[in-house]
Amino acid sequence: MTSIDASAPTTAAPAVAESVRWRDVVSGYVGLTKPRIIELLLVTTVPAMFLAAGGVPPLLLVLATMVGGCFAAASANVFNCVLDRDIDERMRRTRRRPLPRHTVGPRAATVFGVVLGIAATLWLGLFVNWLSAALALGANAFYVFVYTIWLKRRTSQNIVWGGIAGCFPPLIGWTAVTGSVGLAPFILFAIVFFWTPPHTWALAFRYREDYAAAEVPMLPVVMAAPAVAVRILVYSVLTVATSLALWPVAGTGWLYPTVAVLAGAALLWESWQLLRRATAGLLGSELRPMRLFHWSNSYLALIFVAAAVDPLLR
Repeated sequence: MTSIDASAPTTAAPAVAESVRWRDVVSGYVGLTKPRIIELLLVTTVPAMFLAAGGVPPLLLVLATMVGGCFAAASANVFNCVLDRDIDERMRRTRRRPLPRHTVGPRAATVFGVVLGIAATLWLGLFVNWLSAALALGANAFYVFVYTIWLKRRTSQNIVWGGIAGCFPPLIGWTAVTGSVGLAPFILFAIVFFWTPPHTWALAFRYREDYAAAEVPMLPVVMAAPAVAVRILVYSVLTVATSLALWPVAGTGWLYPTVAVLAGAALLWESWQLLRRATAGLLGSELRPMRLFHWSNSYLALIFVAAAVDPLLR
């Protein structure tokens, strides 16, 4: 009995370690895709499909577009993790990502990103249409080569122009239904374009020291807080104004403009309050930039959900 009891830990330990290792690796690959960012992109893709269809689009088409969109966004996020792994190691917010923790190696992650990108292009091309596939591929190329490689480390306007990559999902959703582009999806594109700087700069306020340590010239790192807050307010005004332009162009009913006005008023209020706190000289946690960051997420979701539900009421 003694010999059996003594040998039990030595035989069980490798199995336990292997199980933990397997889970860590799987979790690492999932983490490389940044699932929370993918969720946000789908929020702007699916409603555009409902608006384009003037009601409920074919559900299989919605599913196919969502799957292809997830693959495409995941591919871009994986490449971003590979290229920014040195930055991620120096930032508290990102140092527990898979590459800084060495859960997944750079070569394996690169292969994973390539496979996802190819799968996304073929899936969208075969099951949706090749225009949507081309747009998704273009968005990925822009995110990787223009934003991550060129702009992010070189200019404080990195997120303004680099954020264009995140504006493509409404175009992809629209073309998935119609096979063509039009003015309405470009307005949806513009909403996300103007929304991105306030959303990202609010987060950059919160992690200003991290970006400074990583030598990433986000606007709150290189510019005084009041000046950044003014720009956030300007972009918020442009976001709300652009959202209201969708009403006459897309011919929506009463729901969309009502939500756009109410949600827009709340976004402008939060932006104004951030400016007041910045002008008063408040810094750090007292500036409370995450209030605007979290509300900006809710704002975008409300706007796009309203655009999707509105044609159902008509």
